[in-house]
Amino acid sequence: MPLVSVIIPSHNRRDFLECALESVFKQSFKNLEVIVVDDASSDDTQGMLQQMTDPRLITIKNSKNAGVSYSRNKGIEASRGDYIAFLDSDDQWQKRKLEKQIAFLESFPHFDLVHCNEKWIRNGSHLNQKKIHRKEGGDLFKRSLSLCLIAPSAVVMKRQLLDEIGGFRESYPVCEDYEMWLRITSQREVGFIEDILVIKHGGHQDQLSMRFKAMDYWRVKAMDEVFQSNRLNKQQKSDLTEVLVKKALVLKAGYQKYPNARDLAYIESLLQKYQKCGG
Repeated sequence: MPLVSVIIPSHNRRDFLECALESVFKQSFKNLEVIVVDDASSDDTQGMLQQMTDPRLITIKNSKNAGVSYSRNKGIEASRGDYIAFLDSDDQWQKRKLEKQIAFLESFPHFDLVHCNEKWIRNGSHLNQKKIHRKEGGDLFKRSLSLCLIAPSAVVMKRQLLDEIGGFRESYPVCEDYEMWLRITSQREVGFIEDILVIKHGGHQDQLSMRFKAMDYWRVKAMDEVFQSNRLNKQQKSDLTEVLVKKALVLKAGYQKYPNARDLAYIESLLQKYQKCGG
C-alpha cells in the first residue's frame, strides 16, 4: 500500500502535465501512487499518459468536463495512501518535497497538514512575491480571510483530516481551495516548511484566476458558509465579518457600475446580514 497518494487534476494541459508527472516520479520519496484525473481533455493527454511506464501511475478520465473540485474529489475517492498530496498540472515539485513534508508530519504528529514555500514563474520569468503573500505556519485563519495563503501544490495532509472536514466544494468553479483552507484553519494550526519545494507557473490563459474576474464573489460566499457552520469562536466571527463586509462593499460598487442584478441582490443581502453583526 502506498503511504502517499498524489492527486493531479488536468484539463487540456498535456505538456504541463508531463512536466508535473516527471517531477513526481523523480521524488526522493518513493512510496507513493500518482492519480491523474483527466477532466475530459480534448488534446493528446491520454496518448501521453498511455506512454508512461511507471507502475505507480493511475489514470481516471471524466466523461465530461466537471471542474477541478470534482476531479480532485474523484482522485481522493480512488486513493489509498495515509497522506494526500495535491499537485496542479501546471506546477512542479522539487526533488525532496515529499520526503521533507512526510518527515515533518511524522516528527510533529499534532499537525494534520503541512505546506511549504514556492517559487513563482509567470510567462517564463521569475516573479517576486509581495510581503502580503508571505507563507507561514500556525494559526492562519485571520490571514487566510483576505487571500489564499496555501497553494494546493504545496500541501500534504493526513487522510483523516479530509475524512473529517470533507472534500472540495464542487459548486465552486474557482476559489475552491480558499474555501477548504478556511474550513481547516478555523479548526487547526498548520505546519510549514521554509524551503522552496514547489515551482508554480502562471500567466497562461486557461488559469481559473484568468477566466474568473470577480474572485471575491466566491471568497465572500465561502466566508458566509463558514460563518454559518457554527464552528467559529467569537474572535473568528468578528475577524470574518470585518473582511466579508469590506469585500462585499467593493463588489457592490462594481455590480452597480457594471449592472449585475442577480449578484448585486445576493451581495446586498449579505451586507444587510453582516453589517448588523458589527462589520
